[in-house]
Amino acid sequence: MRCEWAQQAPELTAYHDAEWGFPVSDDRRLFEKLCLESFQSGLSWRTILNKRENFRTAFANFEVEKVAEFGDADTQRLLQDQGIVRNRSKIEAVINNAQRALELRETEGSLAAFIWSYEPDPSELGDPQTLTTSPTSKAMAKELKSRGWKFLGPTTVFAFMQSMGLFNDHLTGCPTWAEVDRARAEFTRPESG
Repeated sequence: MRCEWAQQAPELTAYHDAEWGFPVSDDRRLFEKLCLESFQSGLSWRTILNKRENFRTAFANFEVEKVAEFGDADTQRLLQDQGIVRNRSKIEAVINNAQRALELRETEGSLAAFIWSYEPDPSELGDPQTLTTSPTSKAMAKELKSRGWKFLGPTTVFAFMQSMGLFNDHLTGCPTWAEVDRARAEFTRPESG
């Protein structure tokens, strides 16, 4: 039996089985997911997932260097794009966060190294899918905020950590749990450079 949320729609099932919880060390994918999680705030993940390709097109495939150069004309273009969530605060946060991601790369070597330095101790998590924040998600959100990142609170960061495999939050009876567990065991954690 899959995690219950994954059975609500075919696109959620596909996302659950192939992506959710598998560890990621690619900066572009991590940045994309941080952005999409902030866009999800107040909405369903299904809504964002169904618009993901539109978001990728609108935001230059979430290439940090390109998004960091977006200006007022890009913001206006994005506010007219019916294929994405047209929320000025969230759009401006993505552009700001791309600029902050470039700064973070300078100090940490990569976005991945910074993020994986917040891999939580399993003892703080309890049973799978019972929490929406953790001490580690609160700490990462606080540090990102101190570095000027926007629209990334502890709940958004926790959802990001779940989806990017910083811990295995699949239900233990879910067949994907074992796959994620194996992937996490074989995963090479990025180090600060």
